[in-house]
Amino acid sequence: ANLALQEGRLAAAQTELNNAQNQLDEKQMELDQVQAMYDAAMKEKQALLDDAEACRRKMNNATALIEGLGGEKLRWTESSKNFRNQITHLVGNVLLATGFLSYSGPFNQEYRNLLLHLWKKEMNNSKIPYSNDLNLTSMLVDNATVSEWNLQGLPNDDLSIQNGIIVTKASRYPLLIDPQGQGKIWIKNKEKNNGLQ
Repeated sequence: ANLALQEGRLAAAQTELNNAQNQLDEKQMELDQVQAMYDAAMKEKQALLDDAEACRRKMNNATALIEGLGGEKLRWTESSKNFRNQITHLVGNVLLATGFLSYSGPFNQEYRNLLLHLWKKEMNNSKIPYSNDLNLTSMLVDNATVSEWNLQGLPNDDLSIQNGIIVTKASRYPLLIDPQGQGKIWIKNKEKNNGLQ
C-alpha cells in the first residue's frame, strides 16, 4: 500500500516536473527570441554609430577641404584673369613671335629691339592687342632648354639665347656668322648624338 502511495506521489511529481520542464522550455524559447532581437538591435545600433562616425569624419574632411580651397580662390581668380588676358593678347603675341623668328635673325640686339618697337607701334595703330610685358624668349623656349643649351656651350646672354631660338625654331635654315666659334661649338655639342656631319 505504501509502495502504491509512493508511486502515485512519484507519478504526480513526474507530471509536475514535466509541466515545469515544458514551461522552462517555452520561457527559454522566448528568452532566445528576445536575446536575438536584442543582439540585432545592438548590431543595428553599432552600425548606426559607425555610420555616424564615418559621416562625421567625412564632414570634417570636407570642411578642411573647403577651407583649404577657399584660400585658393584668390589665386584661381587671378589665374583666370591672366588666362583671359593671354587669350585676348594671343594673336598679337604670336604675330610678334613669328615676326621675330622670320626677320630678326641677321640683326644685332639693338636693331632687333628697334624692330619689335616698330612692330608694336604698327600693331597699336591697327588695334591688334598684345602683351605689353611680352618676353619673346620665355614665350618661345623654356628655362630648362636654355640651361641645356648653356651646358652645350651656348653663351648665356640674351642675344645668344635669341640666336639659339632662331636656329631651333625658324622654318628656314640659319646662316651663322660666327667669328668666335661659339655657335659652332654649341651646334656640335647639341647634335653630337644625332650623327652631325
